[in-house]
Amino acid sequence: MKPDVGFYTEVGFGRLDVAGDDEFGFRPYQLLVSSVAVCSGGVLRKVLEKMRMEIKDIHIHAAAERVEEEANRVSKIIVHFRIEGDNLDEKKIEKAMVLTRKNCSMVQSVIGSIEVEETFEIVGG
Repeated sequence: MKPDVGFYTEVGFGRLDVAGDDEFGFRPYQLLVSSVAVCSGGVLRKVLEKMRMEIKDIHIHAAAERVEEEANRVSKIIVHFRIEGDNLDEKKIEKAMVLTRKNCSMVQSVIGSIEVEETFEIVGG
C-alpha cells in the first residue's frame, strides 16, 4: 500500500486495504455496496431455509448509481439474486424478499438516504 494513496486495517479475518484507487485496495463505495449485498444474501438464505426451500446456490450481482455533482455519493444500490434450486416457488421467494429487506441491518441502515432495489431470478438446479 502506498501511504499517500489509501489506508489499511488489520481485522480478525486479515488485512483490509482501502483506497480511492482500486489498484491499491477496495474503494469505500465498493465496501458499502458489498455490505448491503452480502447482508441481504445472508438474510435471504436464512429466510428461504426457514420456508423449507432447497437452495443450491445464491449468486449476487450488485451495482451502484452515483451522483457526481454531490461528491459522487451513492444514490442507489441494485442487488440482483440468482437463486438456484429445485422446485422453487416464485411467490414464496417474493415473500422472502420482503422479509429480507425488513430484516437486513445494512439495508435498514441506508434506507432514507440510498435507494435499494432488489430483484431475483430462479435458475433450475
